[in-house]
Amino acid sequence: MSNYQQPPNWGQQPTQPGYGYPPPPGYPQPQPPKKPSAGKIIGLGCLGVVGLFVLIGIVAAIAGGGSGDTSDTSSKDKAVTATDKATTASKSTEKPAAPKPVEQKTQAEQFQACVAKSGTATERKAVKHVTKVTGADKSNDILDSAEVFTDYTGGLIGPHASDGKLIASAFASCYESKNGLVTVYDEKGEMLSNGNY
Repeated sequence: MSNYQQPPNWGQQPTQPGYGYPPPPGYPQPQPPKKPSAGKIIGLGCLGVVGLFVLIGIVAAIAGGGSGDTSDTSSKDKAVTATDKATTASKSTEKPAAPKPVEQKTQAEQFQACVAKSGTATERKAVKHVTKVTGADKSNDILDSAEVFTDYTGGLIGPHASDGKLIASAFASCYESKNGLVTVYDEKGEMLSNGNY
């Protein structure tokens, strides 16, 4: 018999760092691969759903854009066009009439006319002190803001604060918005009142 002994690692692969074997002592331990987190999976899923809706919207817009049928030109349309041209030719030989001047009322005058028509006696009396209105002609129902300027004095705690409330109430009766705010100011620009309209 022989005195030959098998080495302790006989039949095993040699250990080399970075190839799936444990690193030798003193080397940093490799981090195991991270599993995808639930938040990441949910976020990517939601992003996919949003992308799908955008794609459907684009396809619907393209499909809906070609619905105009321009091939339908009937003889009736041609007859109207010919008549219009003849009428225009006869009018061009006549002397053009002078345009009538159209009086454009200011926003303050329009507001005063509305209150004179449908307001109470105290509202009519208070609205006579209105000097300027801004923002009443612009309405988008998102964030409408109108300003009413008066010749009153005293601000919020002055003697005309109740008149400011009357003006704000009258404004809400004349103008309508889903999300409007009217602010009433005195002659110095101090706020008298405000309200929704």
